[in-house]
Amino acid sequence: MFRREFLQQTAAVAAGGTLLLGELSPEIFAQPHSVLRKEETMNEKLKIVIAADPFAGTLKEAIVKHLQEKGYEVTDVGENLDYYTSCPVACKMLQDKKADRAILLCGTGMGMSVIANRFPGVVASCVESVFATRMCRAINDANALCMGSMIWGDFMACEAVDVFLTTGFTETLPQFADYLKDAKGKVEAIWP
Repeated sequence: MFRREFLQQTAAVAAGGTLLLGELSPEIFAQPHSVLRKEETMNEKLKIVIAADPFAGTLKEAIVKHLQEKGYEVTDVGENLDYYTSCPVACKMLQDKKADRAILLCGTGMGMSVIANRFPGVVASCVESVFATRMCRAINDANALCMGSMIWGDFMACEAVDVFLTTGFTETLPQFADYLKDAKGKVEAIWP
């Protein structure tokens, strides 16, 4: 609600109205500018596996460096493999509990997502925004983030990765928590 309220209130200003800071609701100032970085207070870091095809090598390097600077344990599958070869390696690591989360990169992210979602226990989301990244965790409890190097720049991709690693299932959606937990169980039971 923070973003919507902020945009609605500031839209009035853009339309020629005036808005004093006192007219903004207190919730706007209580929200952090960026996502709370819970990983900075966590005792144990997540283990991350990252895979990229040749189209996404540069993006992968930026993300690996970013994660290592934050102290994450990163297993790099490499980028000289096609997406249909590197993705299964990362997904097996998720299945075998050798990694907590996967970051899968290709030209659009879609190829990685298609393959990753064939692996039981892997919930992969192909995202094109930081907001979608937050929601793939909060709504779907995704454990694999798929992004495309043709879509993401390094800075925003690292921001999305931070959000992916710090957002919890149902976080920011307490009013839907019971529904989302129930839906997760029903989705996991679907294997045609």
